[in-house]
Amino acid sequence: MHICVIGTGYVGLVTGACFAEFGVQVACVDNVAGKIAMLQDGKLPIHEPGLHELVNKNLREGRLTFTTDLTKAIEQALVIFIAVGTPARADGATDLRYIDEVADAIGRCMRDYKVIATKSTVPVGTAQRIKTRVHQAQAEPIAFSVVSNPEFLREGAALEDFMRPNRVVIGGEDAHALAIVKELYSPLYLIETPVVITDIVTAEMIKYAANAFLAMKISFINEMANVCDAVGADVHDVARGIGLDQRIGNKFLHPGPGYGGSCFPKDVQALVHFAKDAGVDLQLAAAVERVNTQQWQNMVDKIVTALDGDVAEKTIGVLGLSFKPNTDDVRDSPALKIIPALQARGAKIKAYDPVAMPAVGQALHNIDYCEDAYTTCIGSDALVLATEWNQFRALDLERIRGLLHTPIMIDLRNVYEPDTMRRLGFRYAAVGRRGASSNRAYDGAPGA
Repeated sequence: MHICVIGTGYVGLVTGACFAEFGVQVACVDNVAGKIAMLQDGKLPIHEPGLHELVNKNLREGRLTFTTDLTKAIEQALVIFIAVGTPARADGATDLRYIDEVADAIGRCMRDYKVIATKSTVPVGTAQRIKTRVHQAQAEPIAFSVVSNPEFLREGAALEDFMRPNRVVIGGEDAHALAIVKELYSPLYLIETPVVITDIVTAEMIKYAANAFLAMKISFINEMANVCDAVGADVHDVARGIGLDQRIGNKFLHPGPGYGGSCFPKDVQALVHFAKDAGVDLQLAAAVERVNTQQWQNMVDKIVTALDGDVAEKTIGVLGLSFKPNTDDVRDSPALKIIPALQARGAKIKAYDPVAMPAVGQALHNIDYCEDAYTTCIGSDALVLATEWNQFRALDLERIRGLLHTPIMIDLRNVYEPDTMRRLGFRYAAVGRRGASSNRAYDGAPGA
């Protein structure tokens, strides 16, 4: 089977490379000629573990191609996957201009039956919008079907998520089209991956419901960590104690500076927005967003408190700029919000990230970028651990203490143990950890 993937961003590249690995003939299309030329040479614009090797393997074996020729790619394909960006507008609504452009182009280019599948995260009702625009763009009526096939890829673990997913969701009204898309995932039958077949609107809703629920778990455990800080409890034990309840589960119960990335922030906002358009006031989802915004601001306060209430003219080393490890994605990264807030209070910033420093671009100014974690510490008045890259989990702490001007660490990812850090001579602050220097004992008295 031949398929076409329109869009060579994160979702498009992973989708195209993985389907090619399944044995499908894949043409990935983009209108940025320089990007396509780079991909044709086997060079990737993003960092995702294992993706470079997979792309080049399938390029060599002839199952994966990259092109700017949309017309030819559409003509050859039976299934067209839409994987273009769906950024948030200022009001939180989803900007569908790229979806519209692709739908119009498909309508103009198609000459025979096609299945059009949305991979991009789009509001409920977008499939109908695509159907209408394709019809309007056709020179003469040609049959086609639209299905929703949302992605559930975690940055940093995307290949595993595609090759060994915990479910595949396909929504549509046409049994023939559903069967075609389901057949693309036939290699997953051997590992008995559940396939959820439903209608289009429900499939679109599943994606938003999943992301909003995961974002809610993160905001919930962050609020619990803030309470733990106030009363002297340990959020790690709280998370384990509630996570062992199978009704809750132990995933996404890791406190920190708040969620970021390309999905959770915009998807929660979009869900609130299109639900409001449908006459539903999503109070819980709106609260999740407010809690997340407050959390990174709480982390700024935590850093300032650890430096005795004043960061003016002090140098702060920051480890990690990406929103999570194993990716160079800095979209809505908490670090990129915390750093300017510290600079506004007069702090000087040194920073290091294993892969994300080039991606920061012009988002941050007046940063001293360093070559590794240790040079980041030299002369710094405190060290902030903002992203839990594996290489930051095994730092030579005695060396770190010796390089810092003052041995202060603010661990926003709870990588280290408070007792260990205190024993090594650090002033250590964490998020909801008993024994960290920012915590205080709670005597149980009203108002205490």
